[in-house]
Amino acid sequence: MDEILRDAIRYWEQRRIIYNIILALVFLGWIVLTWPHFSDAPTAQGITFLIVFAIAANVCYSAVYLIDLPLEGSPLRMQWQRFRFGLWLVGTLFAFVFTNYWIADEIYPFVR
Repeated sequence: MDEILRDAIRYWEQRRIIYNIILALVFLGWIVLTWPHFSDAPTAQGITFLIVFAIAANVCYSAVYLIDLPLEGSPLRMQWQRFRFGLWLVGTLFAFVFTNYWIADEIYPFVR
């Protein structure tokens, strides 16, 4: 079990960095590309929201262990290891789309 856990952590935590960079670039892209609109946004409440959103995104990312660990310990391990990148790609794409939606629909209209 230790080998399986180490393999999962090594695989997913390296990709978590890229995941967080992508989401940070989405956020920064919105700020830079719409700067006059977001010029009043850097408040304590806005920064608190950003921190909560970043934590929630990483909690969602951690859900991958619920899929990965059982499959790593199953007879399907070899096949699963070939498809893990696809799961990462789909999850990251979902987070990318969700982040854009959240900013465009829930944050952008209310910032003055």
